[in-house]
Amino acid sequence: MTQPHNSRPQDQDREPLAECVLCREPTEYPASTRGAVYCPVCEWQEAQRTACSG
Repeated sequence: MTQPHNSRPQDQDREPLAECVLCREPTEYPASTRGAVYCPVCEWQEAQRTACSG
């Protein structure tokens, strides 16, 4: 039997998520991602800070 196209892998098959370097909340990125990773909230705040620095 084939699986539907919108099926997701089981949680046990997924790689754990990386922690945000600022608040330690889970990010949208896998733990193997290199460099500084931010959660969506911190990523948005960081983008606002750097956009206005002239």
